[in-house]
Amino acid sequence: MVKLNKIYTRTGDDGTTGLVDGSRRAKHDARMEAIGAVDEANSALGLLAVSLDPAGSPASAVSRIQNDLFDLGADLATPGDDFAPSEMVLRIVPAQAEWLEAAIDALNENLAPLTSFILPGGSEAAARAHVARAAVRRAERAATALAAVEPVNPAALAYLNRLSDYLFVLARALNAAGAGDVLWVPGQNR
Repeated sequence: MVKLNKIYTRTGDDGTTGLVDGSRRAKHDARMEAIGAVDEANSALGLLAVSLDPAGSPASAVSRIQNDLFDLGADLATPGDDFAPSEMVLRIVPAQAEWLEAAIDALNENLAPLTSFILPGGSEAAARAHVARAAVRRAERAATALAAVEPVNPAALAYLNRLSDYLFVLARALNAAGAGDVLWVPGQNR
């Protein structure tokens, strides 16, 4: 269990931050950019969570996902190319993305097929899910940019990709099972 007695350490005043292995990186480093983008996505999920019925299935799923995103941040904060989880190293595992796939399939069962692209919006909760989806896409771009220059756990990349899909389907489900989706009308304002 993590125990934080003091929030400020002053060790980052020089523009660096520490990683799990004890190394330090510039706060603008690609690894730190990916970790920060995951944190932003998690914050967007927190905003979504407050608009959901706390006793409902979507709220439970969002809570689980927020915890997974902390795991993902820890994964990204642990450089190296050994992606096997252990007592000392927290890594995303394929089962976490597989859980998202099952959740997507369950939500999708009750949705009519799409006949148009949809605009982010509809209900407040659906709009918040779309904001979270866009934040997750940014995190995915940051993580894949990192993966272009350093090893990144493939399961973490798959998780981010699946999570944006989940949030898209969740937004549709929150829009009265898709009935409240706002459809894109190409060229409507020409």
